[in-house]
Amino acid sequence: MTFKTVLSCLLAVMLAFAVTSMAQESAPMDADSGAQFRSLDQDVQDLKKEVLDLNRDLFLLEEELLFPANSQVAFFISMDVGEYFALDSVSLEIDGKEVANYLYTDREIDALLQGGVHRLHMANLKTGEHELIAIFTGKGPHSRDYRRGATVMIEKGIGAKYLELEITDRVKKQQPEFVIKEWE
Repeated sequence: MTFKTVLSCLLAVMLAFAVTSMAQESAPMDADSGAQFRSLDQDVQDLKKEVLDLNRDLFLLEEELLFPANSQVAFFISMDVGEYFALDSVSLEIDGKEVANYLYTDREIDALLQGGVHRLHMANLKTGEHELIAIFTGKGPHSRDYRRGATVMIEKGIGAKYLELEITDRVKKQQPEFVIKEWE
Protein backbone atom coordinates (compact mmCIF):
# COMPACT_ATOMS: atom_id res chain seq x y z
CA MET A 1 0.00 0.00 0.00
CA THR A 2 1.20 3.50 -0.75
CA PHE A 3 1.13 6.37 1.72
CA LYS A 4 -1.72 8.01 -0.18
CA THR A 5 -3.81 4.84 -0.04
CA VAL A 6 -3.27 4.54 3.71
CA LEU A 7 -4.19 8.18 4.22
CA SER A 8 -7.31 7.84 2.08
CA CYS A 9 -8.43 4.81 4.11
CA LEU A 10 -7.71 6.65 7.35
CA LEU A 11 -9.76 9.65 6.25
CA ALA A 12 -12.65 7.42 5.14
CA VAL A 13 -12.68 5.63 8.52
CA MET A 14 -12.65 8.94 10.42
CA LEU A 15 -15.50 10.34 8.32
CA ALA A 16 -17.51 7.12 8.74
CA PHE A 17 -16.98 7.34 12.49
CA ALA A 18 -18.15 10.96 12.49
CA VAL A 19 -21.29 10.11 10.46
CA THR A 20 -22.08 7.14 12.76
CA SER A 21 -21.68 9.34 15.81
CA MET A 22 -24.00 11.95 14.32
CA ALA A 23 -26.61 9.28 13.48
CA GLN A 24 -26.55 7.96 17.05
CA GLU A 25 -27.07 11.43 18.39
CA SER A 26 -29.99 12.24 16.07
CA ALA A 27 -32.33 13.05 18.93
CA PRO A 28 -34.61 16.06 18.57
CA MET A 29 -32.55 19.20 18.15
CA ASP A 30 -32.40 21.36 21.20
CA ALA A 31 -29.76 23.90 22.19
CA ASP A 32 -27.52 21.23 23.75
CA SER A 33 -27.62 18.87 20.75
CA GLY A 34 -26.95 21.81 18.37
CA ALA A 35 -23.81 22.60 20.34
CA GLN A 36 -22.82 18.92 20.23
CA PHE A 37 -23.30 18.90 16.45
CA ARG A 38 -21.11 22.02 16.05
CA SER A 39 -18.50 20.44 18.31
CA LEU A 40 -18.57 17.21 16.30
CA ASP A 41 -18.31 19.17 13.05
CA GLN A 42 -15.29 21.06 14.43
CA ASP A 43 -13.69 17.74 15.47
CA VAL A 44 -14.15 16.37 11.93
CA GLN A 45 -12.61 19.53 10.44
CA ASP A 46 -9.65 19.26 12.84
CA LEU A 47 -9.16 15.60 11.89
CA LYS A 48 -9.23 16.48 8.18
CA LYS A 49 -6.58 19.16 8.74
CA GLU A 50 -4.40 16.72 10.68
CA VAL A 51 -4.71 14.12 7.90
CA LEU A 52 -3.71 16.70 5.28
CA ASP A 53 -0.73 17.78 7.38
CA LEU A 54 0.27 14.14 7.86
CA ASN A 55 -0.05 13.54 4.11
CA ARG A 56 2.29 16.48 3.39
CA ASP A 57 4.83 15.24 5.95
CA LEU A 58 4.71 11.71 4.54
CA PHE A 59 5.19 13.03 1.01
CA LEU A 60 8.31 14.95 2.09
CA LEU A 61 9.64 11.90 3.92
CA GLU A 62 8.98 9.71 0.88
CA GLU A 63 10.93 12.18 -1.33
CA GLU A 64 13.87 12.13 1.11
CA LEU A 65 13.92 8.33 1.23
CA LEU A 66 13.53 7.78 -2.51
CA PHE A 67 15.90 10.53 -3.63
CA PRO A 68 18.70 11.06 -1.09
CA ALA A 69 20.60 14.31 -1.61
CA ASN A 70 23.97 12.66 -2.30
CA SER A 71 22.72 10.74 -5.39
CA GLN A 72 19.87 13.01 -6.51
CA VAL A 73 19.69 14.50 -9.98
CA ALA A 74 16.80 16.62 -11.26
CA PHE A 75 16.01 17.81 -14.79
CA PHE A 76 14.02 20.97 -15.53
CA ILE A 77 12.56 22.45 -18.74
CA SER A 78 12.44 26.17 -19.48
CA MET A 79 11.56 28.23 -22.57
CA ASP A 80 12.54 31.70 -23.69
CA VAL A 81 10.45 33.53 -26.30
CA GLY A 82 9.19 30.52 -28.32
CA GLU A 83 8.77 32.36 -31.62
CA TYR A 84 10.59 29.71 -33.70
CA PHE A 85 9.49 26.59 -31.83
CA ALA A 86 6.15 25.43 -30.39
CA LEU A 87 6.90 22.66 -27.89
CA ASP A 88 4.83 19.49 -28.02
CA SER A 89 6.80 16.90 -26.04
CA VAL A 90 10.16 16.09 -24.49
CA SER A 91 11.84 12.71 -24.17
CA LEU A 92 14.78 12.22 -21.82
CA GLU A 93 17.35 9.40 -21.93
CA ILE A 94 20.14 8.72 -19.45
CA ASP A 95 22.86 6.28 -20.52
CA GLY A 96 20.70 4.99 -23.39
CA LYS A 97 17.64 4.29 -21.25
CA GLU A 98 14.48 6.40 -21.62
CA VAL A 99 13.59 7.76 -18.19
CA ALA A 100 10.98 10.43 -19.01
CA ASN A 101 8.59 11.26 -21.80
CA TYR A 102 6.26 14.22 -21.28
CA LEU A 103 3.50 15.62 -23.51
CA TYR A 104 2.75 19.30 -22.76
CA THR A 105 -0.68 20.93 -22.68
CA ASP A 106 -1.35 24.44 -24.00
CA ARG A 107 -1.61 25.77 -20.43
CA GLU A 108 1.75 24.26 -19.49
CA ILE A 109 3.40 25.75 -22.56
CA ASP A 110 1.92 29.17 -21.73
CA ALA A 111 3.35 28.87 -18.20
CA LEU A 112 6.79 28.00 -19.61
CA LEU A 113 6.66 30.96 -22.00
CA GLN A 114 5.83 33.26 -19.08
CA GLY A 115 9.02 32.19 -17.27
CA GLY A 116 7.88 29.03 -15.55
CA VAL A 117 10.10 26.00 -15.08
CA HIS A 118 8.84 22.40 -15.16
CA ARG A 119 10.56 19.56 -13.27
CA LEU A 120 10.66 16.90 -15.97
CA HIS A 121 12.34 14.12 -14.01
CA MET A 122 14.06 13.33 -10.72
CA ALA A 123 16.28 10.29 -10.23
CA ASN A 124 19.19 8.76 -8.36
CA LEU A 125 22.47 8.46 -10.28
CA LYS A 126 25.70 6.83 -9.23
CA THR A 127 28.78 9.01 -9.20
CA GLY A 128 30.63 9.06 -12.49
CA GLU A 129 30.05 10.09 -16.07
CA HIS A 130 26.62 9.76 -17.69
CA GLU A 131 25.28 10.56 -21.16
CA LEU A 132 22.11 12.66 -21.27
CA ILE A 133 20.01 12.89 -24.44
CA ALA A 134 16.97 15.18 -24.63
CA ILE A 135 14.70 14.97 -27.68
CA PHE A 136 12.33 17.90 -28.28
CA THR A 137 9.31 17.50 -30.56
CA GLY A 138 7.03 20.28 -31.78
CA LYS A 139 6.40 22.75 -34.58
CA GLY A 140 9.39 24.63 -35.93
CA PRO A 141 9.71 27.57 -38.29
CA HIS A 142 6.95 27.79 -40.93
CA SER A 143 4.79 25.38 -38.83
CA ARG A 144 6.77 22.33 -39.92
CA ASP A 145 7.08 19.28 -37.70
CA TYR A 146 10.32 19.60 -35.82
CA ARG A 147 12.30 17.03 -33.84
CA ARG A 148 15.66 17.99 -32.42
CA GLY A 149 17.96 16.41 -29.88
CA ALA A 150 20.55 17.73 -27.49
CA THR A 151 23.28 15.56 -25.96
CA VAL A 152 25.71 16.21 -23.14
CA MET A 153 28.01 14.16 -20.93
CA ILE A 154 27.50 14.99 -17.27
CA GLU A 155 29.80 14.21 -14.36
CA LYS A 156 27.82 13.21 -11.28
CA GLY A 157 29.71 13.74 -8.05
CA ILE A 158 28.66 13.63 -4.42
CA GLY A 159 25.66 15.84 -3.76
CA ALA A 160 22.57 16.86 -5.67
CA LYS A 161 22.83 17.94 -9.32
CA TYR A 162 20.29 20.10 -11.14
CA LEU A 163 20.20 20.37 -14.94
CA GLU A 164 18.11 22.70 -17.08
CA LEU A 165 16.97 21.85 -20.59
CA GLU A 166 16.54 25.30 -22.08
CA ILE A 167 14.74 26.13 -25.34
CA THR A 168 15.66 29.54 -26.76
CA ASP A 169 15.30 31.34 -30.08
CA ARG A 170 18.34 32.07 -32.26
CA VAL A 171 17.17 35.21 -34.01
CA LYS A 172 20.09 35.37 -36.47
CA LYS A 173 19.39 31.88 -37.86
CA GLN A 174 15.64 32.04 -37.18
CA GLN A 175 15.87 28.63 -35.54
CA PRO A 176 15.26 27.30 -32.05
CA GLU A 177 18.27 26.37 -29.92
CA PHE A 178 18.31 23.59 -27.33
CA VAL A 179 20.85 23.93 -24.54
CA ILE A 180 21.50 21.73 -21.50
CA LYS A 181 23.13 23.57 -18.63
CA GLU A 182 23.92 22.82 -15.02
CA TRP A 183 22.58 24.98 -12.19
CA GLU A 184 25.20 26.12 -9.74
